[in-house]
Amino acid sequence: MAIARALVTRPLVLMADEPTGNLDSATGKAILEVFDDLNRQGMTILMVTHDNSVAERCKRIVRLRDGVLESDTRR
Repeated sequence: MAIARALVTRPLVLMADEPTGNLDSATGKAILEVFDDLNRQGMTILMVTHDNSVAERCKRIVRLRDGVLESDTRR
């Protein structure tokens, strides 16, 4: 519901903190597919996740460790 609320105003940037956390795998996959579609339409999505399989879907991965930049990878 929080994601739907955030999308109602058609923002240019969507910030998502652990958007697939505590979801079953099918629902998590559906959310990521919606994010993929929104990104293809031009929306920037800034996502925080601890799930490497979710991070690997992203065009850019910035990793922090103890508040310090560990890596910044563009794909």
